[in-house]
Amino acid sequence: MEAPGSNAEALRGYYRLHAGVYDLTRWAFLFGRRTLVAEASRRIDPPARILEIGCGTGKNLAALARAFPKAHLVGLDLSAEMLGRAKAKLAPYGDRVELLHRPYAQPLSETDGGEGFGLVVVSYALSMMNPGYGQVLAHCRRDLGEGGVLAVADFHDTRHEWFRRWMGVNHVRMEGHLLAALESECEPLLRRIGRGYGGLWEYFVYLGR
Repeated sequence: MEAPGSNAEALRGYYRLHAGVYDLTRWAFLFGRRTLVAEASRRIDPPARILEIGCGTGKNLAALARAFPKAHLVGLDLSAEMLGRAKAKLAPYGDRVELLHRPYAQPLSETDGGEGFGLVVVSYALSMMNPGYGQVLAHCRRDLGEGGVLAVADFHDTRHEWFRRWMGVNHVRMEGHLLAALESECEPLLRRIGRGYGGLWEYFVYLGR
């Protein structure tokens, strides 16, 4: 999920420490992931190929494999430790799922000789790409095949400055900047903002073509 000029080394170190407890703890913070998969499966035609940028431990890829049982899925991540968890989790899906330990420095469809993807997913990764998220979005757009859909769930904003600073310590930028960037790349099919813990922060779910 790296782009030139990104904070990739800091993120590698962060996830090296957190990989072992990620699935045990992040359910309490990363809202909207189930909604993202459910809405994608309801609103779009079944894609032949699905790409997830920053696939982590493979939780979304497993859900996508169940939602789209005929799709070939590709997951990409910077963290070898997170991908190790994903490999075990995704073993039941066999060769339907391909995991890549590499930066997202350019569109995959331009390097692997394959066709574009019908669905590109980015879940709670863009807010940690500072700088670099804009270039990642541009790569995602180029990786989408004709009629393809970009699906994103992520942190949006908070009215509490102390919480914004704390999230910054954890490499998360929470300034309401991502939705505008997404809408400059795609025509929205779904744009939904939710609240975490009574409004401590906002998160969003977005589908765009």
